[in-house]
Amino acid sequence: MSLGALRVTGDSPSGTNEGKMEELYTVKDDKKLRCGYTTGSCAAAAAKAALIMLLKGEEIHQVSIITPKGVTYVAEIVDIKKEDGSISCSVIKDGGDDIDATDGMQIRASVSLRDDGEIVIDGGSGIGRITKPGLDQPIGEAAINSVPRKMIRENIKEVLEANGVIERGATVIITAPKGEEIAQKTFNPKLGILGGISILGTTGIVEPMSDEGILGTIRAQINMQKALGKKVLLIAPGNYGLKFLKDEYGIDEDRAVLCSNFVYDTLKFAENAGFEQLLFVGHLGKLVKVAGGIKNTHSKYGDHRMEILIDTAKEFAADNEFDALKAELSECVMTDEALRIIDSYGYKEKVFYRLAEKIRENMESWAEREVRAETIIFADGYSFLSESTGAKEMLQKIKGED
Repeated sequence: MSLGALRVTGDSPSGTNEGKMEELYTVKDDKKLRCGYTTGSCAAAAAKAALIMLLKGEEIHQVSIITPKGVTYVAEIVDIKKEDGSISCSVIKDGGDDIDATDGMQIRASVSLRDDGEIVIDGGSGIGRITKPGLDQPIGEAAINSVPRKMIRENIKEVLEANGVIERGATVIITAPKGEEIAQKTFNPKLGILGGISILGTTGIVEPMSDEGILGTIRAQINMQKALGKKVLLIAPGNYGLKFLKDEYGIDEDRAVLCSNFVYDTLKFAENAGFEQLLFVGHLGKLVKVAGGIKNTHSKYGDHRMEILIDTAKEFAADNEFDALKAELSECVMTDEALRIIDSYGYKEKVFYRLAEKIRENMESWAEREVRAETIIFADGYSFLSESTGAKEMLQKIKGED
């Protein structure tokens, strides 16, 4: 799969409206699909444009930013409003061919200057607030995730420096008209994010992909690993797993096959390709579902993460404290917070080793014992949590093959 070319001609750093942009595409399973831009990219572009207009004293209708993926995003600026000491403007979210609930929304930024050199980022109307622990931001903060915050901060700093006023600083308030209404179509209420949508994104780019396209890509990756002579197939759900493997074990990202949510399908592809050994590495939030026998980890097929953790903890918790542990876990929305609670009761090693063994048992059962499967689980901050009995041995085989 590959991103199509995006070219910007005539665009200037000051955000003039001279820029022209070709559409950005990704080709998956021989299908040409148009990419989009995350709410994080939209927020950063709107914030940059608002600050440029505040400092220059004139309207602009286009601005460019560099996304974390390295792709230039030229955003159209709309609904410009000047207020006492601030300017606000919007970018319309375009999800490309991967349309979701936030597609077509206004993502709005209001920017004012400060006198203390700080860059302060917060959410206003239509942006959710964190009410439960274990999410990307602390309780009470606006649901603007870490990467979008970094994008906004870097673009604001760039404009302040370019105009020689870095000592001033700026306050950026991100809002989303109709955000509270649209958030009801997302998982935010269930996660304890109340009052609006989240500003998300890790690459800045939305790459659309159908289930058919994903499965075709997974199958192709597996076949490539077989063709390279690999005896042990290494799989991970996504980019967090790749980063963990690289940082923790020095394994190159190209060595692992990304399975997304399709754990069972990936396992069957591996079996059909002739692999007899497989190591599955991923974050607790995904892998806990596999321990419960869930074959596709997408939320539309069910969650049950806390129920699975409760059932596993019940195997070890003393009768006189299980009820209290169960009550605390039942209130969790994120597995990292559940991990903290289980650890506080002293059952961390036992519970998560058992979880790793359940994952191994389920995967080997799905493959009708034709594939030996092991697993490594990591958690918050991409740190090692647990592993199944033979995981270390299999990991050494992978390193030996490379």
